Amino acid sequence: MNGNLTIGRLAASAQVGVETVRYYQRRGLLREPSRSPGSVRRYSDDDARRIRFIRRAQQLDFTLDEVAHLLALEDGRSCRETERLAQEKLDRVEARIADLERLRKTLRELIGRCDSGGGRISCPIIASLAAEA
Repeated sequence: MNGNLTIGRLAASAQVGVETVRYYQRRGLLREPSRSPGSVRRYSDDDARRIRFIRRAQQLDFTLDEVAHLLALEDGRSCRETERLAQEKLDRVEARIADLERLRKTLRELIGRCDSGGGRISCPIIASLAAEA
């Protein structure tokens, strides 16, 4: 671990803002190095890799709490637990996709009714939204 990066250089290297680095430290996702004699904190390339790991996990829709759990499993000896977490995430994503597909179908049906009315009835979308559930 070579501690040669200032917080600004660390942030730039990991393609995040300085406040993101500080936020990850407050959340316990990233260590806060001690201050050097010049009162400047120095970070390592490993810290930049850790931030990129966090960002990539977030892109896969893992929450920061879930990322913390993944980081705790980072030693590579907990592959089954990591797989279980990923499967749970996939299950939630697939459920959301199913919800979105139902939403798309409903909206298409409502939009299709707009063409069939020919101006003789009130807007079917507004009528549908105003109807009691």
